[in-house]
Amino acid sequence: MQYGLRLWLTCLVTIWSLAGSGESSAQVAGKAPQPAIAPFDAAQAKVHQKAWADHLDVPVESTNSIGMKMVLIPPGEFTMGSPASEPGRPDNETQHTVTLSKAFTIGVYEVTQSQYEEVMGSNPSIFKGENRPVEMVSWEDAVAFCEKLSALPAERATGRGYSLLTGAEWEYACRAGTTTVYSCGDDEKDFGEYAWFGDNSGEAIIDSTLLYASDNKTYFERLQANKCTTQAVGEKLPNGWGLYDMHGNVWEMCSDVDGSRHVVRGGGWCHDARDCRTARRGTSVPPGRSSSIGFRLAMSLSSVGSPEAEQQK
Repeated sequence: MQYGLRLWLTCLVTIWSLAGSGESSAQVAGKAPQPAIAPFDAAQAKVHQKAWADHLDVPVESTNSIGMKMVLIPPGEFTMGSPASEPGRPDNETQHTVTLSKAFTIGVYEVTQSQYEEVMGSNPSIFKGENRPVEMVSWEDAVAFCEKLSALPAERATGRGYSLLTGAEWEYACRAGTTTVYSCGDDEKDFGEYAWFGDNSGEAIIDSTLLYASDNKTYFERLQANKCTTQAVGEKLPNGWGLYDMHGNVWEMCSDVDGSRHVVRGGGWCHDARDCRTARRGTSVPPGRSSSIGFRLAMSLSSVGSPEAEQQK
């Protein structure tokens, strides 16, 4: 009798507590996970991804109708930019806190030549190879690719839409919880395990007049002599979210503009390590077609919503 009374009182107190807090048992069970607030390591990044995938009832990794692998990035908060003491830092990397309030999905790899050709019907790249990143595309070309891919019947049927990442989304995705110079740490000696850049893809070529002139004979002669080239995506180690080539291979176009220039991130095959730093924010002069510039996609799902970033000082 006493046991039954105690059990009844316990249930009553539990019900009263839920009512007092304004939350039903169903609401408690469906409560959103904690956002991914940096710093955190690769193991915790995977925990955040799994928790948000379960909450949103979507897979951590998915593949779209043209074979493009995408991975879920949970909402979170990080410090964008770099400290004044970081070697190679220009004046446009002032640190500030950024909160991304919604989950989004990002390409595991840079857009490849075979994927671009399947959607657009052409391949403008200098360094031919179906699994190499597409390059020699303008910002307008990249936006057109997003629009055409989004319009494919198989993509429309599932509510998927594609866009370029914002600079904040790109840096959050690249850092994967880290606060270091590179997503793999501060030491350049380990950088070649994660990126194709000037030290391991041929002699660095920094002359922008050569890089942007696709019909420049001297440019092609130097490329051939130095064996400088892009590489197939996914051959280096990934970051904590499972993203490849966030550093190096090709610069990645973002949706941001800086005056009349388009923002590019991540550095390329022909640049030194400092130009591939996580915080490095480059720009491209329109039309911006270059063998060192490509792009990566963000994907929105109807069940996830569009990516959203809120910057805070």
